[in-house]
Amino acid sequence: MLGCVRRWFLTIIIVGITPVAAFAEDWGMGASNAKIPPSSTFQAVSTPAHEINTVAFFVISITGVIFLIVAGLLTYSIVRFRTRAGDDGREPPQVYGSNPIEFAWTTVPVLISFVLFLITARVIYVVQARPQPPDALSVRVIGHQWWWEFRYPGLGIVTANELHVPVSELASPTPTFLDLESADVAHSFWVPRLAGKTDVIPNKKNTMWIDPHVPGTYLGQCAEFCGTEHAMMLLRVVVESRADFDNWVATQKQPPRVDPAVARGRQVFQSTACVNCHAVQGTGADGRFGPDLTHLMARETIGSGVAMNTRDHLRIWVADPNVMKPGALMPAMGLDNQDLDALVDYLVTLR
Repeated sequence: MLGCVRRWFLTIIIVGITPVAAFAEDWGMGASNAKIPPSSTFQAVSTPAHEINTVAFFVISITGVIFLIVAGLLTYSIVRFRTRAGDDGREPPQVYGSNPIEFAWTTVPVLISFVLFLITARVIYVVQARPQPPDALSVRVIGHQWWWEFRYPGLGIVTANELHVPVSELASPTPTFLDLESADVAHSFWVPRLAGKTDVIPNKKNTMWIDPHVPGTYLGQCAEFCGTEHAMMLLRVVVESRADFDNWVATQKQPPRVDPAVARGRQVFQSTACVNCHAVQGTGADGRFGPDLTHLMARETIGSGVAMNTRDHLRIWVADPNVMKPGALMPAMGLDNQDLDALVDYLVTLR
């Protein structure tokens, strides 16, 4: 844990104030009116998260009442039966074999446990057993060390680290169903305001669904320790109106524009090891080990949330990803400044 914290502060120092400003904006810091944190578990905007909150608060309420009763009786006993001057040190009369007492402290806990079991079972059924309607959006989520890949099979779209979904109106629900897989080790997909944690296991497909009712950007992360940069395996879920989502889909389906002004950078990209790991529509790059870069600059962050997606940060990342994300599996390209600038100029056109 301390190592993760140290790496985060190292990233802030190296990259600059931009990531801090981005998170401050997300959390409402510095604004006149504080906003709800985008990863607050207490402000659910999707049915699964709401159901989890409901059962959590119910359990807290029941156990809170039990605590108050037990603590009250204990306090009363300590005060009422405390040692007084003149006590002879003998034990007070003990109660044995009281059928009403035995019945009460056996029946009450059983009833409480039974109620908690029924409530929990209902929530599990609501969250896990919902059938996928024909018009639901289907997304395949693949966890990698240390980034997220999102594939939309019905739309022919591949992107990374930022999941776009349409808002689910109460009058016309449009849930999003996620098929979760891992390409390497165990991960865990968690966006607190949308749903609970779901493990992402190698050679196994888990499923979950969300139906966000409020547009916005919701932060999530990997919740299962998965190696060196587990703390920097972040993600964003962008919930948009149907019109905005359709526009995003249309843009994602288009190949990036070919700009003659960055021909040299395009040539550098196609002649280096970039093409072995990354894919860009309209080029010979068809790698599958790293994120698809076809619409790289349409994303808010790079490095799975390690920094905001600006030209300066992108240059640092391409030059040596380990500066921002120690332990990242992407190697330093070893380019000279001219080729590096040309390559970054080309990547900036990928929108």
